[in-house]
Amino acid sequence: MSPKYPRAWQRMLSGRRLDLLDPSPLDIEIEDIARGLSFQARWNGQTIGEFPYSVAEHSLLVEEIFHVLYPKAAIKWRLAALLHDAPEFVIGDMISPVKAAVGPGYKELDDRLMAAIHLRFGLPAVLPVAIKKQIKRADRISAWMEAVQIAGFDRGEADKLFAKPTSNIANTLKIALRAPSQVKQDFSARHQMLLNMLG
Repeated sequence: MSPKYPRAWQRMLSGRRLDLLDPSPLDIEIEDIARGLSFQARWNGQTIGEFPYSVAEHSLLVEEIFHVLYPKAAIKWRLAALLHDAPEFVIGDMISPVKAAVGPGYKELDDRLMAAIHLRFGLPAVLPVAIKKQIKRADRISAWMEAVQIAGFDRGEADKLFAKPTSNIANTLKIALRAPSQVKQDFSARHQMLLNMLG
């Protein structure tokens, strides 16, 4: 008698069945990512406003910051910036303290999903270290902005926890909270725009 293993796949609204332990690029669809991320709240929902601040909204901001910081970067790296948190469409957004408590298993799952997502959209499974660092810089600026604009942190606390941005961009962009349906539409549109620019 063969052993029974728990189900490790999730059915998507697109009809795909994504195996979380062995994800295939063929089972990745942008509409599933856009929907999942637009309903996934950052900061565990502890933000001001009528709507949650979603991972999709955060991803749009990170791509925008990345483009301002590195205007000559290849379009594919802007796409990578937009998709930097894409695995969270199925594994959720965990705040950093929870990720640390869960341990390496979360990162392994995240890495497998990210590789499949990258391959699906023509990116290398693993990004070059320099590009990862540039995207991380944009991500940290976004986190600082979110902390002070919508998550209740004062600037001093945000400076210590998220590193005060050296770029003036953090003072020029304003975060607006929007309905998930609108964010989903904009995320999908940005993704398509970047794909079109890639040719």
